[in-house]
Amino acid sequence: MADGSLTGSGLEAAAMAPERTGWAVEQEPASLEKGLFQDEDSCSDCSYRDKPGSSLQSFMPEGKTFFPEIFQTNQLLFYERFRAYQDYILADCKASEVQEFTAEFLEKVLEPSGWRAVWHTNVFKVLVEVTDVDFAALKAVVRLAEPYLCDSQVSTFTMECMKELLDLKEHRLPLQELWVVFNDSGVFDQTALAIEHVRFFYQNIWRSWDEEEEDEYDYFVRCVEPRLRLYVFGYQKNSNIQAKGVRPSGQKITHVVSSTMMAGLLRSLLTDRLCPEPGEEEREIQFHSDPLSAINACFEGDTVIVCPGHYVVHGTFSIADSIELEGYGLPDDIVIEKRGKGDTFVDCTGADIKISGIKFVQHDAVEGILIVHRGKTTLENCVLQCETTGVTVRTSAEFLMKNSDLYGAKGAGIEIYPGSRCTLSDNGIHHCKEGILIKDFLDEHYDIPKISMVNNIIHNNEGYGVVLVKPTIFSDLQENAEDGTEENKVLKIQTSGEPDVAERVDLEELIQCATGKMELYARTDPSEQVEGNCEIVNELIAASTQKGQIKKKRLSELGITQADDNLMSQEMFVGIVGNQFKWNGKGSFGTFLF
Repeated sequence: MADGSLTGSGLEAAAMAPERTGWAVEQEPASLEKGLFQDEDSCSDCSYRDKPGSSLQSFMPEGKTFFPEIFQTNQLLFYERFRAYQDYILADCKASEVQEFTAEFLEKVLEPSGWRAVWHTNVFKVLVEVTDVDFAALKAVVRLAEPYLCDSQVSTFTMECMKELLDLKEHRLPLQELWVVFNDSGVFDQTALAIEHVRFFYQNIWRSWDEEEEDEYDYFVRCVEPRLRLYVFGYQKNSNIQAKGVRPSGQKITHVVSSTMMAGLLRSLLTDRLCPEPGEEEREIQFHSDPLSAINACFEGDTVIVCPGHYVVHGTFSIADSIELEGYGLPDDIVIEKRGKGDTFVDCTGADIKISGIKFVQHDAVEGILIVHRGKTTLENCVLQCETTGVTVRTSAEFLMKNSDLYGAKGAGIEIYPGSRCTLSDNGIHHCKEGILIKDFLDEHYDIPKISMVNNIIHNNEGYGVVLVKPTIFSDLQENAEDGTEENKVLKIQTSGEPDVAERVDLEELIQCATGKMELYARTDPSEQVEGNCEIVNELIAASTQKGQIKKKRLSELGITQADDNLMSQEMFVGIVGNQFKWNGKGSFGTFLF
């Protein structure tokens, strides 16, 4: 691994100008140059330009010496760093492969010579010229530039001293210590951007012990994403959307969205949806040309009806009130496509939100195509075409998804957080990195999620159909195996089509199940789909029991020998029935240990 420890920097190790990370390492250089500046999600003039010249801004380094301008490095968004590391630099590499993947990427985008840079440490800045690049070592071969420019905190640091230092280093410097000198031709834009990503990675993300960790799982998912969220521009995951509440007049409005309103469509709407039933109050009707303006105009209890058409939006659907968003027709005929940068597509915090009959097409939303922060969101008869990540169900939120199709997520199709409720019925979840990811809930501060999965088809995902994330603390579980007495609470599970059927599982059996020493217990059925359902149930139950035993041990250490029933109750009601798991790359179910 390359030397990831920097000597320090007076320059801010920030980032580059936005909308510049469209690299594709498998392309030829000409395509790479175009891809770097091409924003497929924008209809503005920020796409690839025929006119030559740099698309980056310049910046003058501070100091007593008048250095040339360097490329501006303070405007990169979280999304852009996320996309660069996930899609173009690290991809699905393991920790031991980080340097190799980075080197391969740099070979495609970095100019090997002919550019100047400021070599910057916490002691000095000096202007150098790059004569070659050792991609495998992530280092540049340099010589002092002419004329000699140096700004040092030590007055005795002469040109001869600098030459001696370079000789000791064999004229090879880590790329992350170099800031590329600005050139308005545009030739070195990719070089400046690539080095910035390397610099930021080794300053803020890479840890010296990463290579010592287990090398089985995706390094980006396991380490890069959470650390990236911590360092980049104070990125916040929680939504702060405020609900409007009931309209001051108390009236509820029906919002109709249509790019064009034909007479026949209006007659159908009046017949099917707009004319009140006998005894119902008249509603005001407002017309909109795009769904985003209709959502933004809603108050508590409003309804948005989207007519057939292809709608392009450039913002987030922030839904904080209990409203209904429904398509008038088939989902494939009612398409809402998100373009432009941003973290989420549909952001839900309302107490009771209902969405139906719409196809959502996502581009570049890091948080996913839909995120439920709190409250209840019901999605029915919808299509979710993801590009980055899928649906996220946050702690204390409730999500119901019925008769819908979700595909294309580069992460998990659905992420289920501790303390949430998630009901999935008669859906297709396919062609994602993972089908469903259940976040770790073993921490004592977390509640167990309530999960129901019935008659879903989870297929053709790159990894597992369902993944459970949990820490490697089986030793604690084994130590408490002898406590498997009647005082331990029994978990109720449903593994058949009969809703009231439950089996009692004692702690010792669950421990054996969790450690792979017991055959899957289930009603005898050799089919793959039943085995997949039971495997998931078994693992969830074992993990939840493990959580109970850890909590009990901690209470015992505090001198609490008799816990309150509510405190110690670890009942977990899960309905995992009739799901089909087919052609998933790693199988129906897996466990991610951290």
